[in-house]
Amino acid sequence: MYSTNDYLSAIEPSITIKLNTLAKSMKAHGIDVVDLTAGEPDFPTPKEICEAAINAINEGFTKYTAAAGIMELREKIAEKLSKENFIPVEAKNIVVTNGAKNAIFNALSAIVNPGDEVIIIAPAWVSYIPQVKLLGAIPVVLCTSFENGFIPEISKLREIVNTKTKAIIINSPNNPTGAVYPKEFFKNLVELAQEAKFYIISDEIYEKLIYEGEHFSPASLSMENVITVNGFSKAYSMTGWRIGYVAANDFIISNISKIQSHTASNVNSITQKAAVRAFDVDTNYMVEEFKKRRDFLATELEKIGVKFLKPSGAFYFFMDFSSFLGKSSMGKKLETGFDVCEVLLKEFKLALVPGEGFEAPGFVRLSFAASMESLEKAINRIKEFLESLI
Repeated sequence: MYSTNDYLSAIEPSITIKLNTLAKSMKAHGIDVVDLTAGEPDFPTPKEICEAAINAINEGFTKYTAAAGIMELREKIAEKLSKENFIPVEAKNIVVTNGAKNAIFNALSAIVNPGDEVIIIAPAWVSYIPQVKLLGAIPVVLCTSFENGFIPEISKLREIVNTKTKAIIINSPNNPTGAVYPKEFFKNLVELAQEAKFYIISDEIYEKLIYEGEHFSPASLSMENVITVNGFSKAYSMTGWRIGYVAANDFIISNISKIQSHTASNVNSITQKAAVRAFDVDTNYMVEEFKKRRDFLATELEKIGVKFLKPSGAFYFFMDFSSFLGKSSMGKKLETGFDVCEVLLKEFKLALVPGEGFEAPGFVRLSFAASMESLEKAINRIKEFLESLI
């Protein structure tokens, strides 16, 4: 028998694949499924961005570019980071990547060795742990609490830092919780990271989607050991365009550029031109609409007795369904968040994401990147589900 990469055996299949496959099958058969699993804005990409891409094609801008990205785009990104995030970078400190996910993997690839430990704050986005494992490193999970607003506690972080700790991945605004970490947390984190000599990978993809609080970039405090990841998917509704970026000091970014050149060559040239145009597009209307939906859901979920923390950013509600576990609905005993989501989909035609995929058993994620009509239907179906519990 032929062998394969040993690290892949540590990667478990996505817990949501079964539910996603079922939801698609139900839709294909004409069943009215309300799907609130999406991790992408439901708005079309702004027309100005699309027109820039069309112009690039018509002008023949369809060849390879520099591995790190076209200079025009890297300069725009550096200008944005300097002015908005107070991160002291130049174009030379930027690598344009195939989405923020690729940026995170490239950053990890540049700094970790097999056996290194990487701290993941839970609840956590589903790809952080698999990416760490693919590199032979060891994910160490730091759990946050509902009671503390899902904000990490520096005292608990300090307890798990050791000589094997190579990095921590942070995500604010957070997917799936919607938490926006305060500046004081970042100041303490940077101090600890400098003291213990580990890197911070700051995933800031939801930066523009904040309803309460302020975004803070830890790289504004230190470029020595902070790597910043961001992109265009969430802020400009460009998820399918696959374009993100990573910013780091000269040494780290040179290594990330090497990885990029030997794995992806460069990001699609047309997409890069579209991203240049994005910087001049106002997308506040998306933020305003998301806030309206968030406020509607908060009011309605409270009415029907669902436990949640009102998200300060991103576009998710992370609902605590743990008090419903042990009960039954439609003849099925509910023992996990997956069970809850399976019943909601099969019996109530509502697709949500179980918290187990985010290292948070008993929770369920709802995306409000959907129409108000869909959200109204979702509330009614959750209410029907709750009324079915025995």
